[in-house]
Amino acid sequence: MKDETVVLIKPDGVRKGIIGEIMARFERVGLKIAAAKMIWVDKTFVGKHYQDKDAYHKTVGTKILENYQKFGLDANESLGTKDPVKIGRMVRNWNMEFLSSGPVFAMLLEGPDAVLIVRKIVGSTFPADALPGTIRGDFSLDSAYISNLQRRTTQNVIHASGSKEEAEFEKKLWFKNSEIYKY
Repeated sequence: MKDETVVLIKPDGVRKGIIGEIMARFERVGLKIAAAKMIWVDKTFVGKHYQDKDAYHKTVGTKILENYQKFGLDANESLGTKDPVKIGRMVRNWNMEFLSSGPVFAMLLEGPDAVLIVRKIVGSTFPADALPGTIRGDFSLDSAYISNLQRRTTQNVIHASGSKEEAEFEKKLWFKNSEIYKY
């Protein structure tokens, strides 16, 4: 059975001129590009990608609070709150600002265990923690520490669907049926 997953080369990755290198890494392992396009999305569109749901906000906010604790920082002093939902909403806004700040290269990849394989190739969400050989480990050096201090999203070059359900939602959001090819 073949799975599908969505990959977005974010504005920082597009600016670095590494689209071809990233596509080649996925093709080398046998993933097929079923759809691809360059698009500059606005905040309204990005708001659909980063859904405005309290469960999402709480998960993201909790991770940020864990980072603050790990780095010995005071979230209340820096962000004005320790409420994970409020912090998650801040991060959502940072993500929306960033993803709409320049062109994005969107791909739909297909292959066995595509979600899992792509996540391994992409590497840890935070480039400073990503292993060498992964896309984030090779092409970015931003960290949770720096991005949290600067009150912005971590610039990590790429997005990859986190689950089959997320991939299906993102596929419908980013691609029309007429843009997807079976070959």
